[in-house]
Amino acid sequence: MEALRAVQILNPSGEITMPRPDHPRVLCVANQKGGVGKTTTTVNLAVALALHGNRVLVVDLDPQGNASTGLNVPHHAGVPDVYDCLIDNVPLSEVAQPVEGIPNLWCVPATIDLAGAEIELVSVVARESRLARAIAAHPEKFDYVFIDCPPSLGLLTVNALCAAQEVLIPIQCEYYALEGLNQLINNINLVRQHLNPTLDVSTILLTMYDRRTRLADAVEQDVRNHFGSKVLNAVIPRNVRVSEAPSYGQSVMTYDPGSRGATSYFEAALEIAMRGVNTGGTA
Repeated sequence: MEALRAVQILNPSGEITMPRPDHPRVLCVANQKGGVGKTTTTVNLAVALALHGNRVLVVDLDPQGNASTGLNVPHHAGVPDVYDCLIDNVPLSEVAQPVEGIPNLWCVPATIDLAGAEIELVSVVARESRLARAIAAHPEKFDYVFIDCPPSLGLLTVNALCAAQEVLIPIQCEYYALEGLNQLINNINLVRQHLNPTLDVSTILLTMYDRRTRLADAVEQDVRNHFGSKVLNAVIPRNVRVSEAPSYGQSVMTYDPGSRGATSYFEAALEIAMRGVNTGGTA
């Protein structure tokens, strides 16, 4: 069974395809709480969609550069990165790098320079929409653009929310995860009112689910009761393979495609792809 799942996920023949949306979907992966699986989710969904026939761009907007690490894209000091696009108007196409071993996947890396961008953006004209313009000006059209946000609600996250049409919120199945959610939803509503009226919280993904605990079950019920159909049926379990993969510069999809973590992210990606088609492009 594991070998069969691995072949389905790696898709070496290219026969299995996930439906492509009729227009580009720009998803901002946001949650101001750290350690809830934002980067892991971004990397694995992007790889899953790219392996199954979609053209995908990952924009790493976190100064820690973890998404760049997970995709094995160089992001040491001196590498052209998303900072150059935001501050110096360098075109996104000059900064995006193809991801080795994954066709149809590109990544705009983040270097430590991005840590200063938060302050530098304060005095820049139209500071909230710098990223939106950079993505719109890219000559090639992608099926999906995933923006990996930093764990804060500063100007970088606001840029991501202005550039996106959809917000994907990963929620850790623990009590504290629900505490900060109100603040995030309030900020999203503010951005919708003042800067980006088309923004929609389209997808909630439950991560780090431990089926042995009652708490995980209770959190899942709370989230499903509150957000209804926005919550994906696929739930990401706690899985050591998911944690190990980045240390090898890989997603869990290529590191251990037969694992429960890889299967869960594959199911989540498929669900996102199907929702996009069923509702005319936005979930």
